[in-house]
Amino acid sequence: MHSTKERLIHTDFPRLNRGNLDTLQVNLGYTCNQSCKHCHVNAGPKRTETMALEHINDILSFIKNNNIKKLDLTGGAPELNIHFRYLVTEARALNTTVIDRCNLTILNEDGQQGLAEFLAENQVEVVASLPCYSKSNVDEQRGKGVFDQSITGLKQLNALGYGKKDSGLILNLMYNPTGAFLPPTQHSLEQEYKQKLFEDFEIEFSNLYTLTNMPIMRFGSTLISKGEFDTYMNLLKSSHSDDNLQTVMCKNLISIDWQGFIYDCDFNQMLDMPTSFSTKQKTHISELLTNSLLDSPIQIGDHCYGCTAGSGSSCGGALS
Repeated sequence: MHSTKERLIHTDFPRLNRGNLDTLQVNLGYTCNQSCKHCHVNAGPKRTETMALEHINDILSFIKNNNIKKLDLTGGAPELNIHFRYLVTEARALNTTVIDRCNLTILNEDGQQGLAEFLAENQVEVVASLPCYSKSNVDEQRGKGVFDQSITGLKQLNALGYGKKDSGLILNLMYNPTGAFLPPTQHSLEQEYKQKLFEDFEIEFSNLYTLTNMPIMRFGSTLISKGEFDTYMNLLKSSHSDDNLQTVMCKNLISIDWQGFIYDCDFNQMLDMPTSFSTKQKTHISELLTNSLLDSPIQIGDHCYGCTAGSGSSCGGALS
């Protein structure tokens, strides 16, 4: 795999400083039942990295001591961490909103019996990956048979009330481009998704998020192999909007890797660019003092243009 870090760390991206922390995004490990072409984590079935119970308890202590309102769980497939259900249950007991970034196919994997019901019982907000409403596009990007399995998972969630009006169970879908181009306008694409998925499968969902593909890890390596890396970076830079700088997710979020170390965002984590508010090379969540975060500088690189290009991009969708 081609590394992109050396192409990204020298940057003219505008400087950023942190605001108030309200979200912990936790990577529970790189093990996944899929190997998607766009994956910025390079996750897959052969990855064995997974967060230990010790670090999960450190996270719960931090949430309790700092009144964190939102816990965003990612991976890999976060549900494959054997402590996933424990973490969700304990976080919900602290009145923290929990988001599960679910690939949908995991719902019917061996060993995951009752997962959908567990998510509903704990009112976990599901953000589900579905890069297109077309079977051919999804299977091309995520693997043969993934679209049909994803539809099965969505129907399973709908049957429990997810995505239904007034149910209180939020089901958001996540779109990312199938190639080296920017997402279309989020609102118009959401209307297309809702129409097509309901007409074809009677599937309902809450909102659609659009996410720009980041030029790192598996997707970045593919760009280099195809000779498209510089062209894609030029697209991101030429589409930059200063209006998106005030609402980029790194201003109110920290990302925690499977070993408990802190980064400014999930993308910096994958590039091994830890936070810079400490004199230590890396800071562990068990050592973090929240007063060291406010107004601290955020580590930036050329990949940050992926968050400010066009309508903007974040784990919560478009910024504008």
